[in-house]
Amino acid sequence: MTEPTAGVWAPTRALGRTVLLTGLLLLLGVALGRVDLVLLAAPFAIGAAINLHRRPRAAPEVTITADEEHIVEGGEVEAGITVANPDVIGYDLVVVRTRTSPWLRLRHADRPFAITVPSDGWAAIDLPGEALRWGRQDVGPAAARAAACGGLLSCRPIVTPARGVRVYPVTEPFNATEAMPAAAGLVGAHRSRRPGEGGELAGVRQFAPGDRLRRIDWRVSLRTRDLHVAYTLSDRDAEVLILLDALGEVGLAGGVRGGSSVLDTTVRAAAAVAEHYLHRGDRVSLLEYGASGRRLRAASGRRQYLTVLEWLLDVRADPVDESLLLPHHISSSALVVVLTPLVDPRAADMLAQLTQSGRYTVAVDTLPKDATPPVRNQWTPAASRLWRIERENVLGRLREHGVPVVQWAGAGSLDLVLRDVARMASAPRGR
Repeated sequence: MTEPTAGVWAPTRALGRTVLLTGLLLLLGVALGRVDLVLLAAPFAIGAAINLHRRPRAAPEVTITADEEHIVEGGEVEAGITVANPDVIGYDLVVVRTRTSPWLRLRHADRPFAITVPSDGWAAIDLPGEALRWGRQDVGPAAARAAACGGLLSCRPIVTPARGVRVYPVTEPFNATEAMPAAAGLVGAHRSRRPGEGGELAGVRQFAPGDRLRRIDWRVSLRTRDLHVAYTLSDRDAEVLILLDALGEVGLAGGVRGGSSVLDTTVRAAAAVAEHYLHRGDRVSLLEYGASGRRLRAASGRRQYLTVLEWLLDVRADPVDESLLLPHHISSSALVVVLTPLVDPRAADMLAQLTQSGRYTVAVDTLPKDATPPVRNQWTPAASRLWRIERENVLGRLREHGVPVVQWAGAGSLDLVLRDVARMASAPRGR
């Protein structure tokens, strides 16, 4: 909201023409001795004096309103502009114009609005529309210019800052039915690979000191003549680290009804994976692989899901020239889901580094099928095919080194690769 400011009113060209015409007629009437010219100038002089008898002293107040609720891509946006008149003199005309983000399709927002505002009153302009893409989109800035005193005075343009609208990424359908490769906490819906108190039967073994009597399996004990107990797998929550490759952008973003760039696919997939595992009671953290290296600490629950969505709104392509190092405090028992287009060689090095350090790593390919190489100059079709063949060789080398790579395809994208990772985690390791 803009504060009322005195001394912002200035004469318009209409007032200048009125003074010029009145003075010219009076001068000619006196010089030529013609009373009719003086009488002709009288209405202009009297009208200007009446209109300027009471002049406004306060500028209009412009306020931008926008939705504060959670808006998802493709959802409706209710925005508007309110122009208030704090003065006792009404405004004859107020011209309002605003800018909006290209990803907010607001009705009639690309043209100026002309309204009248009475004294000590206000007028509203509704701007309904649709949100086309995730991110922090702006409504505004907006500028208003008022005219008063019959159009003889006008104020300088009053500009109000933009109002941000938070548009969250649409959650693509995702579901993973496979067990987690490792779990560390004491709550959650996934069964652990470790024995413990839980409801998932793991097998029957001989009785050992410390086993509870209620765990004795009497049917097996009577048959073998030795005490046997049934042991279960503990129910534990898993930590999922979603690592977003932000080294570059490939493809053109077309909004919710157009094509998807790498950043669009990455953000939407991250929101879907986080929603799935948080709904199951697991802990989710996020890490950005780029110049900023932003990180969101692991937590669970609905509050963490809302925090994840807020965190994803600030994801930007953040290229950097020097080599990057991953933080060493990544949990060894966490499932690391890397969302990457694999167009930067440092991304492949990062995946190899995670795998060699013993982390349970899954690479999700976020490159669109029709994407072209990330260069400014147009490549020929043959060069683009060679670039894709070289990228396939990189994927093959990663799979040979034990890095599972899967193309993001929504629901069930990670089931097969999670099954392989879980088998590798449960297999005995040599010392």
